[in-house]
Amino acid sequence: MTKPVTPSWSASLLRRDLNARAHHLARTHNLLHDISLGPKSENDPAVVFGHDDQGRHGNFDPDSYANICANPAWLRRLSKPHTASRRSRARKDWQWHELDSAISSDALLMNIFCHPSVFNGGALTPAVANLLGVVDPFVTPRFGFTPGVPLKQLRKGRTRLPSELTDQTEIDLQLNNLFLEAKLTESNFQTAAPHLIERYRDLEAVFDITRLPKRTRNTQPVRPQIEDLSQLGPDSEVDATIPIEGHPGPNAPKNLPTVVDGYQLIRNVLAAYASDASFCVLCDARRHDLIETWYAVLSAVHSLTFATRLKLLTWQELSTALPEDLQQFLRTKYGIAPAVDHGAE
Repeated sequence: MTKPVTPSWSASLLRRDLNARAHHLARTHNLLHDISLGPKSENDPAVVFGHDDQGRHGNFDPDSYANICANPAWLRRLSKPHTASRRSRARKDWQWHELDSAISSDALLMNIFCHPSVFNGGALTPAVANLLGVVDPFVTPRFGFTPGVPLKQLRKGRTRLPSELTDQTEIDLQLNNLFLEAKLTESNFQTAAPHLIERYRDLEAVFDITRLPKRTRNTQPVRPQIEDLSQLGPDSEVDATIPIEGHPGPNAPKNLPTVVDGYQLIRNVLAAYASDASFCVLCDARRHDLIETWYAVLSAVHSLTFATRLKLLTWQELSTALPEDLQQFLRTKYGIAPAVDHGAE
């Protein structure tokens, strides 16, 4: 594994930087936007954009946005509700959506893969297809795909034989047999109690469960500070505890519960396995914490053949395969510049 060569940023630091960039962009170009304080008053202000009278949407590259509006399936993705909008939107007359947020990883994903120089309406550009390992570039990006991860339990039908239960894990982007998960300012990959992990049919086939990353919980369960809470909705039993680094203090109660880290990644990997697909995590190179969690989960995969279909790619690395105008947009809005090859560590 190559060590990260970029500085390490926290989720909160990256959120502040992206919102500052968005605010400057909105004021400089007179873009329709608003400021939301978030669900808690102490949270940093968040910038949300809207579709203005000139047909612009400040959260999107103009060429990407034109392509999105011309594709009904992609356009429906923009109406995905933000789970915090009812309690945190700045104006009561503006019910903003998740992809309106300046820190939305889904918006970043669509900015790239809906760009006409990345997907021309029939195929991915060879540079992007090769970087992702997509063998057949003639594929239409599919956003918000729910493959159904098999559980151990069976559903008993009234007139049919029992069928397999599946969960509602959502894959951010499907490119035929490649599943991609996008991350940007999310605090973590979620945690869950071991009994929730053990519900999955293929868990032991894919993972050495003794090697899955575990943490001791020494706080009460709270909702994670991530920009997309939609993954928590379908699985109401999820223990969305934010783990605390280090060991419990000397006054901590005995027999503290253990949680498994990287719950969302585990579900994504199991989804790829059940669908005979490959899986790729897209995240910011500055988020060393997310990268470390990914490699901790990956190290627990005991099938070497399947492990070769699992990868991580940073936005910075992906940027090297993108057209110059889109690279400039990513530099300005997200601070994402093409990765520089520093050689072997």
